[in-house]
Amino acid sequence: MPEMIFDQLDTAQFGDKRLTKRFVRIMERVSEKPNMSIPAAMKGRAEMEGAYRFCDNPKVSPEAIRSPHVAATYERIRQTDVVVLVQDTTQLDVTRPRQQVRESGPLEFKTRFGAFVHPLIAFDTNGIPLGETWNKTWVRKSIETQVPRSEKRDRRMATPIEDKESFRWLEGLRAAREVAKVCPDTQCICVGDSEADIYELFAEPRNTGEGQELQLLVRACHDNRVLSNHPQNLVETLRASSSLLSCSVKVSRRTPKVKANKRKRTLERDARVAAVEIRTATVTLRPPHRPDRKLLEATLNVVLVEEPSPPEGQQPIQWILLTTLPIDNLEQVQLIVKYYGIRWQIEVYFKTLKSGCRIEERYFEEMDRLLNCVAVYSIVAWKILYLCRLSQQCPDLDCEVVFEPCEWKPVYMVTHNNVLPQSPPTLNEMVRMIASLGGYVMRPKTQPGSQTLWLGLQRLHDLSQAWNSFGPEASARMPRGGDQLCNDGPSRGSDRGRGRV
Repeated sequence: MPEMIFDQLDTAQFGDKRLTKRFVRIMERVSEKPNMSIPAAMKGRAEMEGAYRFCDNPKVSPEAIRSPHVAATYERIRQTDVVVLVQDTTQLDVTRPRQQVRESGPLEFKTRFGAFVHPLIAFDTNGIPLGETWNKTWVRKSIETQVPRSEKRDRRMATPIEDKESFRWLEGLRAAREVAKVCPDTQCICVGDSEADIYELFAEPRNTGEGQELQLLVRACHDNRVLSNHPQNLVETLRASSSLLSCSVKVSRRTPKVKANKRKRTLERDARVAAVEIRTATVTLRPPHRPDRKLLEATLNVVLVEEPSPPEGQQPIQWILLTTLPIDNLEQVQLIVKYYGIRWQIEVYFKTLKSGCRIEERYFEEMDRLLNCVAVYSIVAWKILYLCRLSQQCPDLDCEVVFEPCEWKPVYMVTHNNVLPQSPPTLNEMVRMIASLGGYVMRPKTQPGSQTLWLGLQRLHDLSQAWNSFGPEASARMPRGGDQLCNDGPSRGSDRGRGRV
């Protein structure tokens, strides 16, 4: 099990062993204090300056930083039967009040600056994140705000898909196809939200050439697309079929990021339990016109999850899921809905990266340095989300699979105000104790979230340091002939060389 948790960070290749050693040390420090500034996370001025020089070194790149994590992710994927590969886009808003980050670009407005990050993250069928397999980052050179909407539409239709930002979805699909090729014994399912509803995505080859085929699952955005074998549009065709299942789903509360945004899928809503009906159909989509190529028809299975009677004033829940997965029986349909539900975990990952690791608040003068920092903290964000999900799915796992005795013992003493137990607590108990240090109120039927966990991890590190220095086992590390404690931080044992994250 430790191989499922630790990445071999010392295998990173920067062309200089000193950089690799520094990288491992940086990862240890920021993992201990993910929400603190870099100067606060490092130990002393030398480590702080070393961290900033690392991000500024021309030999360092986001790909090199992520490479050992990606390699370990592939190994975790090979140990699962089914993996859900979720791709999505988030903005990094690094707008500054005065001098802007050099090489940053405009976001949706000319007054906001930053970059875009589009990762492909692997999850198992329980929603446990296995890690990142691919990542694309880009900066817009400019945006047009004075061009009429009709002219924008005409330009968009005449532009090849390779020259559009939406090409990232095809690149993500190709990266997922590479995962399926390298992991032939694992069924790989590439999942995207409604932004991925691009016809070229459905026309893209999914065969790996190794006897394995990548499966596709995308939430439809266009319900008025033309069908080749039905006179109605997509939703009408689905509603004409009989309901396979009526069930209830939990709907989370949603607050729009931009008040002026009136799109239905981003409107404000209250948390509630929605009664939905599920219908299915197999349809053939007629390809849209493209000036530079001829697209072929695509036959897909469709699953409609719809709320027939929403509360007054609330938009009905409606998922139109386009997929290559089979829909021959109810169990297969339920799996499709479950797989798409896992997509929400990438939103939690983005929240952890931005709010927990505070990546948008890292002050760098140049964008390439910031993106190196983003690559470092993306691994930390994965670790936090991994601990949350693993503690829920494997609650009885021994906590020493993840935590050292010098970590769980002081946390237990502080949270229970009692003597230590004979055996280590379970992983779920340990994660709940850590989260309680970050503000989580322990209740029998609730689980902590990533926010309280990343706050608690910082206090865990402080308690572990105090335990090593002043705890009952500190005397065992007392040097002979001296009275100064030998304290190099929590003992990592054999994990120090591997870079515990």
